[in-house]
Amino acid sequence: MTKSLGLSGMRKGRAWALGGLLALAGIGNTIAEENPHDPYEGFNRSMFAVHEAIDKYAAKPVAQVYDNAVPLPVKAGVGNFFGNVGELWVGVNSALQGKFSDAGVDLGRLLINSTVGIFGLFDVASELGLERHDEDFGQTMAVWGAGSGGYLFWPVIGSRTVRDTLGWGVDIMGDPVGYVDSIPVRNSLRGLRIVDIRASLLPADKVVEEAALDKYAYIRDAYLQRRRNQIFDGRPPRLDD
Repeated sequence: MTKSLGLSGMRKGRAWALGGLLALAGIGNTIAEENPHDPYEGFNRSMFAVHEAIDKYAAKPVAQVYDNAVPLPVKAGVGNFFGNVGELWVGVNSALQGKFSDAGVDLGRLLINSTVGIFGLFDVASELGLERHDEDFGQTMAVWGAGSGGYLFWPVIGSRTVRDTLGWGVDIMGDPVGYVDSIPVRNSLRGLRIVDIRASLLPADKVVEEAALDKYAYIRDAYLQRRRNQIFDGRPPRLDD
């Protein structure tokens, strides 16, 4: 009887082991399966590796020092300032998309936060019920009917599509920071904005590391889903299977 139970246990153990191997094989196939939205995956993974190295040895350490050394109210003020700087371009894109009411809110936010909010350091407009919007030229082109093109990953810049890469180039031209006359001040503002954005993403690092079997694919899929949600203002149409 004991021998029979032992043989049964061995068979069950082998079955579980085989099932585990098949499950791992299935996961591997899922990861390796080509994504139709990522036709440049080989290039993108190479760029992702470069980005990871830059982030590990430069961007993330600086962001961690900034996050630990700078008081929370100051970090909030920095984020509010750069958010306010971008309100004019957000309003322009809202208008280009035909969202004239939103454009009025965007310009109202700019006026209130630039004055009562002391150059945007305090987000008074949100306290008054004026919602902050998130519009850029990539979204504008999408509303105009431009296709997204394939997914791309750029070092430092991060995830984009072909359309959003072109839109990002236009966004750079619409950025008021780029028109600051003093080169040292302009470059300092750009550097501070990069550090502030990277510091704001620090809490997500652990989540991504723990959740992702394939970090690159996880970030790609999250970006594409979030981007689609942005384009449709949180109400994307249902996708076909």
